[in-house]
Formats: sequence, C-alpha cells, structure tokens
Amino acid sequence: MFHFRCYTGFILIMILSSNALRIARFSHHSFRTTSSFLSLEGYKSNYGKTRLLSRLASEDEDTIFALSSGASTSATAVAVIRVTGSEAHSLLDRLTPGQKSVPSRTAVVRKLYDDSGAPLDQALVLKFDSPRSFTGEDVVEFHCHGSRAVVQGLLTTLGKHARVAERGEFTQRAFSSGKLDLLAVEALADLLTADTQLQRQQALRQLDGRLSKKYDSWRRKLTKGLAHAEAVIDFGDDEHLGEEAEDEFESMDYDGAQENVWGAVGESMTDLAAEMKLHLADDRRGELVRTGLKVAIIGPPNAGKSSLFNILAQRDAAIVSPIEGTTRDVLELTLDLGGVRCTLSDTAGVRQETEDVIEKEGIKRAKSAAVQAD
Repeated sequence: MFHFRCYTGFILIMILSSNALRIARFSHHSFRTTSSFLSLEGYKSNYGKTRLLSRLASEDEDTIFALSSGASTSATAVAVIRVTGSEAHSLLDRLTPGQKSVPSRTAVVRKLYDDSGAPLDQALVLKFDSPRSFTGEDVVEFHCHGSRAVVQGLLTTLGKHARVAERGEFTQRAFSSGKLDLLAVEALADLLTADTQLQRQQALRQLDGRLSKKYDSWRRKLTKGLAHAEAVIDFGDDEHLGEEAEDEFESMDYDGAQENVWGAVGESMTDLAAEMKLHLADDRRGELVRTGLKVAIIGPPNAGKSSLFNILAQRDAAIVSPIEGTTRDVLELTLDLGGVRCTLSDTAGVRQETEDVIEKEGIKRAKSAAVQAD
C-alpha cells in the first residue's frame, strides 16, 4: 500500500510535468518554445553560467557579417551592417587605417576604406567588447549611407575577410552565449514581424523575461517535487531517522505517517496545477494576437459580400455587380482591427445548383475558406 501511494504521487508529478509542456501550444504569451524551455535540463536563471547551445560555440567560430537594416534592393538614408566574432575588431581596424582607435560602446564617425585604400564611405561606427554585446562576442556596427553603391562596396570588402551570416545566425549566437533564452528568441522574432500594436506589446512583454521567470519557477517546483517523490519511492520504507523520530513515526496512524513522508509536496503540486490551469484559461487570446484572425464572408450570391468587403477595405478591392457569380476566387485583405491582425476573405456566393464549372470551383474554395476561418 505504501509503494502504491508513492507511485501515485510520482505519477501526479509526471502528469503535472506533461501539463507544463502543453503550455507551448496554449499559453497566452508563448506557444512555440515553452515546452523546450521547461524540458531542457540544466537551465538556470544565470544564463552566463549554464549555456543552452543550439550548436556548439567555440573560440575559432567564423566571424560573420550581415546587413541588419533590411534588403539592399532600394536606397535608404542609413544602412546598418553588423559584424560579430573574434576578428570583428581587427576588421574595424582594417577598414579605418591611420585613424584613432574606436572606443568601446561609443559612437564615433570614421572614414572607411577598402583593401586598396580607396574610400568607401564616412560612417558612424560602434564597437562592443565581448561579452557585453548582443551576441556575447566582439561586435562592430557600421551605420553607413544607404545607397546601393556604398552598401555593396562595404559588404564586398567585409566578404574578403569574414563570412556572410546565415539567416538568424546573430540571434543563434546570442542564444548560444546565454544572452537570450528560448522565449526571448521567440519574442524577438515576433517583435521583428509585428504588424499591430498588440503584437508589439505582447512581444515586448515576453522579451523582458517575465514569462521566462514564471516558467523557470514552475520547472524548479516540478524538479523539487519529482526529486522528493523519487526519494520516497527509493527510501521511504527503509529510512531510519533515529530512535526518537522513528518512535514518533510509528505512533502515527498510517495516513498520518504517509503525510509526514510526503511533506508539503502534494499541496505544492496541487497549487502548481491550479496556477497552470489559470495560465491556460485564456481562450487562445495570445495565439490570436500572434497569428491573427481569419474571417471569411460567406453567403448566397448577391448578398452584399463584396460590397461589405470593399467598405472594410476602404477601396474597390472586389468587383460588385448585380450579375450572380461575379466573384469566383477568394480575395484576401489584411486589416488591423483594434490591434489584432485580421485576414478578411471575400468568397464566391454559395448556392446548391449551378452549371458553371468555374463557379463550382469558386463555391468549393468558399467552403474551404469558411472551414479555415476562426
């Protein structure tokens, strides 16, 4: 009976652990990475001491660079190029020959030259020393003029001494060095792609670490409870706490003895389960803020669907005609509705009978849009 109760408690903790992992799909702040955050062993709040590596970082890792201010297909007033790695500061010295050394964390103006000594640009330069940088490595930022000629010239020169960064590699290095945890990486991605104010606000709340602290506290409680359960299972029957404690233990009734062995772990797990359920009870609000709403306008022909679509679009996005079956394909429009990204679809009129093959396909697509809508 004793072992049965121990294993029951152990199973309870494992179920709670499973519930914690499910938060990755439903949490109103984070849906994609929470399970990984909770399950990665060895994670600590002090990220600098324990590094969760997406890939092994080493001292001889390539120095990389990238245009951080967007694609270089069109000219802009200012373009930002970042360099990170062990050779970043050497590259800065190479591009600014004969000039004063750039002080760390101070913006200065410097003339930039290519390897042949030809001028490239006059730019604002920032230098960051490891580990006090975004990636945790030596970092240099060039804020240069944004013309295609200037940007391409600087990128070409850097390319002779460093490697072009892969997509997301700067963030990957920040994660590898413990500068960002998984939730912060996700929040940064959401912030960079935010279309509405609510998306921006949600990403910033996640980026400031509050959610990470909450989930880390859950992980600690689960680990503590699990360790307690394993100890009871392994040693509960055989543990001798001294004659005095043993006499006290034997004088209890059976339930009292069991409660003494388990301590407060049961109450702690119950409270944790309640906290998780409250956290999950958000009706997918966070998910809808992140991914947006899908709304399909469905109805019979000539019901005014396209007219409503045009009113919401504030332009003539869809053809309006008294002839039935004018709309054949699904037209989509993205709106910002009170901070929520909304994808609105205008669809073909749905009716039971039609001989038009194209209209039949339009009705089929309209029904599909209705199924996919929120």
